[in-house]
Amino acid sequence: MTQEQVAVTAEKIRAGKTSLGIEFGSTRIKAVLIDDAYHTIAAGDYEWASHLEDGLWSYTQEEIWKGLQTAYARMAGDVETAYGERLTHVGHIGFSAMMHGYLAFDKSGELLVPFRTWQNTNTHEAHEKLSELFQYNIPERWSVAHLYQAVLNHEEHVSKVDYITTLAGYVHWKLTGEKVLGVGDASGMFPIDPSTHTYETEFIKRFDAIEEVAAQPWKLENLLPRPLVAGTPAGTLTAEGAKLLDPTGTLQPGVVLAPPEGDAGTGMVATNSVRVRTGNVSAGTSIFAMVVLEHKLTRLHPEVDLVTTPAGDLAGMSHANNFTSDLNAWVGLFGQFAAAIGQPVDAGTLYGTLFRAAIADDVDADCGGLLNYPFRSGEFLAGLPEGRPLFARSPEARMSLGNFMRTQLFSAFSPVKIGMDVMTKDEGVAVDSLVGHGGIFTTPKVAQKILAAAFDTPIKVMATAAEGGAWGMAVLADYLWHADQPLADYLWHADQPLADYLDARVFADAASTTEAPDANDVAGFEAFFDRFRKGLPIEHAAIESIPLETK
Repeated sequence: MTQEQVAVTAEKIRAGKTSLGIEFGSTRIKAVLIDDAYHTIAAGDYEWASHLEDGLWSYTQEEIWKGLQTAYARMAGDVETAYGERLTHVGHIGFSAMMHGYLAFDKSGELLVPFRTWQNTNTHEAHEKLSELFQYNIPERWSVAHLYQAVLNHEEHVSKVDYITTLAGYVHWKLTGEKVLGVGDASGMFPIDPSTHTYETEFIKRFDAIEEVAAQPWKLENLLPRPLVAGTPAGTLTAEGAKLLDPTGTLQPGVVLAPPEGDAGTGMVATNSVRVRTGNVSAGTSIFAMVVLEHKLTRLHPEVDLVTTPAGDLAGMSHANNFTSDLNAWVGLFGQFAAAIGQPVDAGTLYGTLFRAAIADDVDADCGGLLNYPFRSGEFLAGLPEGRPLFARSPEARMSLGNFMRTQLFSAFSPVKIGMDVMTKDEGVAVDSLVGHGGIFTTPKVAQKILAAAFDTPIKVMATAAEGGAWGMAVLADYLWHADQPLADYLWHADQPLADYLDARVFADAASTTEAPDANDVAGFEAFFDRFRKGLPIEHAAIESIPLETK
């Protein structure tokens, strides 16, 4: 960056022509500051990991706030180092996080039980009963499934519940005092009516009428945050909130915040996939494939979640709990080997070298008889209550580096293919474009080519593919300037729908590459996928034979 560019950016920072997005991912909290041209001008992060608490995956409140403050401080430090400016104010701020889960509070605002994340699959009974009651898929990880399972289990805290929300909603509430949620994130708590952008009132009535629920001292609608569509001001940063975000006191209160969103919504924004018949595949610790629907599905499909875009349009999602955890463990092992022989390599070289081996000329299209199950946690799509990462092969399988890495990538994409096939093959859902998103796509061509084979459809990867959800949340925060709002200062941008805003402003000049499916790869993936599904009893046996926790 030239001195002139630094000076221009510094002036934008002073003028508040910036937007800040902070996303709580499963393994990293990331803060991204963008300017009014959607360029990332500063970033900071904090690595963390879920842990088992009483057999359930969780993060502590202390971890949440330490991670938030650390990521913000590193981003603010980046601003001061690069531009010589102390970050006293920001144009707009938005928070996003992994969706679903269960954060339940009493009337005094105290957390009643440790945060139960989306990774937990102990809610199968609630999922089945609510899906049947509504004739609408209520996945195990949804907030209402966690609440109802707690009711069914006669948990002591249930009668004290006054408010439930998601991780993004919790952080937003503590910084603004507002019990609201972006409609996309809200759609992962309880079904949303796409015509009203509010919760399905008939479903709420049915839920409240359940005998065990009717005995409680609360009504569901009084426990849930208020859904807001993108572009709606969602409160301002309070003095207490500013100090909670930035304990140094440098950041001043009064910043207008965007509705807090889920990682599905920020993935849609980051890939410009909010229009009908567009879709994206967001790949990280978990993975989901989403398509914005033209109409509701014809019948209940447990493999497909129905959520909404940040603008409130219905989208079908195939979500798998597991994606990169097992893959990263294997790559880490190769990294340890390289270090052990005195040839350590950086992460980019390590991943790039191993990934490229998966599409080399000498690999077998179907992975040569190798098999892998990447399940660190339970996986509903595969019918698994718990996870046990597992690699297997037949005695005559062709064990090579290329086949091994191809197996890792094929197996990572296999669970999400189950739900995607339901949408495209069983329901005839049309997809005009599908965009890959996430760090796995930063190695050119590899994951893109394999995903094209898995879904038998062209896969686009945009130049913003590695920006991630924090950047997408920053864009949603910037959208507050461009939506039709009641505040006088905003009226000069009258009524620009989110899809138009993304097309005309954010992605107008975005570079991208598209990888068409190769017929040989498609056939190879289908053969592997058939072997993957037939071999699932191996995973069930591993669950029975291998303890979940190492003593």
